[in-house]
Amino acid sequence: MFKKLLILVGVIGVAAVVAKKVKASNDERALWHEATTAPDLR
Repeated sequence: MFKKLLILVGVIGVAAVVAKKVKASNDERALWHEATTAPDLR
C-alpha cells in the first residue's frame, strides 16, 4: 500500500513540474509575441 502511495505522489509531482514548465513556456512566448509585434497605431 505504501509503495502505491509513493508512486502516486511521484507521478503527481512530475505532472506538477511539467505543468509549471509548460505554463512558463507559454507565458514567455506570449511576452515575446507582445514585444516583437508592431503597435497598433490606428
